[in-house]
Amino acid sequence: MPEGEAVVRVRDVIKEFGPLRVLDGVGFEVVRGQTVAIVGRSGSGKSTLLRCVAGLETIQGGEIEVCSHPVGRPGSAARAQLRRDVGMVFQSYNLFPHLTVERNITLALTLVKKQPREEAKKRAAEVLGLVGLTDKIGAYPEQLSGGQQQRVAIARSLALQPQVMLFDEVTSALDPELTAEVLGVMEDLAQRGMTMITVTHEMGFARRVADLVVFMHKGKVWEIGPTAELFANPRTAEFRQFVGSEL
Repeated sequence: MPEGEAVVRVRDVIKEFGPLRVLDGVGFEVVRGQTVAIVGRSGSGKSTLLRCVAGLETIQGGEIEVCSHPVGRPGSAARAQLRRDVGMVFQSYNLFPHLTVERNITLALTLVKKQPREEAKKRAAEVLGLVGLTDKIGAYPEQLSGGQQQRVAIARSLALQPQVMLFDEVTSALDPELTAEVLGVMEDLAQRGMTMITVTHEMGFARRVADLVVFMHKGKVWEIGPTAELFANPRTAEFRQFVGSEL
C-alpha cells in the first residue's frame, strides 16, 4: 500500500434522503497514489458515497476533505476548486453529441481553465493517447462504441489534470469486451500512480488493481482493508456471502 499523505478523508459521514438514512457514520481515508475499490450490493450506499466525495450531494453529518478542501457541507470550499482537483466519470458518458471528441475534451479547458485553443488541442491529443483513442480525435460520439465513449469521458476528466479520479460503475452498461477495454485504461492509470476511488461490481478488477477495498452494507463501511488480506480472510458473514455470490 502506498505510503504518504491522505488526499481524501471521510469521517463519520451521514447522508439522508428525507427519513431514509443512506450513509450512516461512514469513514475511510485514501492515500495519494492509492486505488480504492468500493464494493457491495445495490442499495448499500456506494454511489451516494462517491457523489458526496465529489461534492454533488450535501451531507447531514460528519466531514469530507478532498485535497485539503472541506466538501459536502453548506458553505464549504468553492465548487470550482473541487472541480479542478477531482475528476468524476459516471456510468453514462455524458458526452455532447453535436461536438467532436476533441471539442468534448477541450471545452472545459477553454471555458473553465481559459486555456488558448491550440494548447487545449495539444492536451486533448495527449489524453486521447493515454486511453488509446488518438485516431478518434475528429469523430463524433455516435460514431464510437460504448467502450470508446467511456474512454473519451475518462480522457475528458484527465485533461483537467485532477489529483483524484472517481469512477461510478463505469462499465455496468457495457458488454464484456468493451468492459475489458475500459478496465484496461483504468488499470493503466493506477499503474501510473493516479489516486482513484472506484465503485465497481467487477471483482476481478478490484482484486487485481485495488490497494484497498471498502465493503459497504446497509449504509455502513462493513469491512475495510488491503485487498488480498480482505478477500483471503473475510471477517464478516455478509462479506463472505458477497464474495461467494460474485465468484
